[in-house]
Amino acid sequence: MASEIKYSVKVKPNSSQSRLEKQEDGSWVAWLKSPPVEGKANKELLALVAKEARVPKSRVVLAGGGKSRIKRLRVVI
Repeated sequence: MASEIKYSVKVKPNSSQSRLEKQEDGSWVAWLKSPPVEGKANKELLALVAKEARVPKSRVVLAGGGKSRIKRLRVVI
């Protein structure tokens, strides 16, 4: 049976670099190079989380916050 990891990520688009950082409270902050236009930042975020979790991009799902700066993600392991 597959298990899931849930992420709450605060997104900061239009940054000079792409990186993902875990905060002390257990949440995550993602700095993304992409602008928040036509889903570009969301796609970059999914790829960044997949890399962090060491899973294929297809296993990372945007569970909520598609147009918000706070995203909820599910990663199937």
